[in-house]
Amino acid sequence: MAQERKGENVSKHDLTHARHDPAHCLARGLFRSLQRGERKRGKLDVVHDYGDGKRIEFSGPEPLGADDLRILQGLVAMAGPSGIVLSPEPQTEGGRQLRLFLEPKWEAVQQDAMVVKGSYRALAREIGYANPDDTKPVRECIERLWKVSIIAQNGRKRQGFRLLSEYASDEQDGKLYVALNPLLAQAVMGCGQHVRINMDEVRALQADPTRLLHQRLCGWIDPGKAGKAEIDTLCGYVWPDAANDEAMKKRRQTARKALAELAAVGWTVSEYAKGKWEISRPKAPGVTFPTPTVTFPHPHGNVPPPPR
Repeated sequence: MAQERKGENVSKHDLTHARHDPAHCLARGLFRSLQRGERKRGKLDVVHDYGDGKRIEFSGPEPLGADDLRILQGLVAMAGPSGIVLSPEPQTEGGRQLRLFLEPKWEAVQQDAMVVKGSYRALAREIGYANPDDTKPVRECIERLWKVSIIAQNGRKRQGFRLLSEYASDEQDGKLYVALNPLLAQAVMGCGQHVRINMDEVRALQADPTRLLHQRLCGWIDPGKAGKAEIDTLCGYVWPDAANDEAMKKRRQTARKALAELAAVGWTVSEYAKGKWEISRPKAPGVTFPTPTVTFPHPHGNVPPPPR
C-alpha cells in the first residue's frame, strides 16, 4: 500500500474483504443484540482480558448494536483499497497537517496512521444497505462509534484512544473522513494479527443476530477451518447478558435460524449432538493465512481461541 496516496473511488461492491482487528471482533458484548429503547437506558462498558497482563477496555455513552458493527466493518474494508497511510514523518505539507490533526501520543507517534476518505453513500452501498441514499443511519452509527473510548494495556504499558480516532463529514455533499484507531490501522496494513471478513457474506446477511454471530465466528475460525461450540455459547456471542429459561429458549431458536442463514451464504453447520454444533468456514479464494507474529505496540498481543 503506497503511503499518502490519493484515495480511490470505491465502486459498487468493489470491496471483497475487510482486515479487521481481533479485539474488535472477539470482545464479548462490544456489539450485541439490542431491544428497542435500550440505547437510551444502557451504556457501553466492556473489558476483554487476554491474560498475561494484556487487556482492552471499551467504554461509551451508548451500547453498540449490529448496525454499528456493519458500519465499522465497512470503514475497515474501505481502508484497504482507498485508505491513506500517513508515515510518522509525512513528506507533504498536507500530510504533516493531517498528522498533527491526529495528535498521536507516545508509541503511536512512531506508528503509521490510517485515514479513510469517502462518502456516506459509498459506505452504505458496500455494506449492503437497501437504501444507500438514506445517510442518516450511517452518520448516527459513525458518531456513536466515535464516542467510544478505548484503553489498551500490555503489562505496565497503557494506551488510550477513541474507537475512531478522528471523524469529519460534510452533509451537503456527503463526504466522509475517518481516522482509524491504532489497532484497526495495524490490522488493515497487515502489521499484526488480523481477522479476514468476507464482504460478500456481510452484504448477503439479513438478520442482526446473524451479523453479530458471523463476525464473532470470523474472529475465531480461519477461512477453510472448523470449530465446535454449544448453542448457549453461540447465544452468548449475540446476547452477553444472563436470561431466564423462557428468554433462553427464544435465544436458542434465533441462534438456530442464524446458523441456517450462515449455511445459506456458504458456511457448513452440523448439529453433531443435541445443542452442539460443528461450524466450518468457507475457504478464501487464493488466500493463505500463515501464523502471524505480534509484537508491542499492538497492545492485546496474540489472541487465544474462545472457550468452547
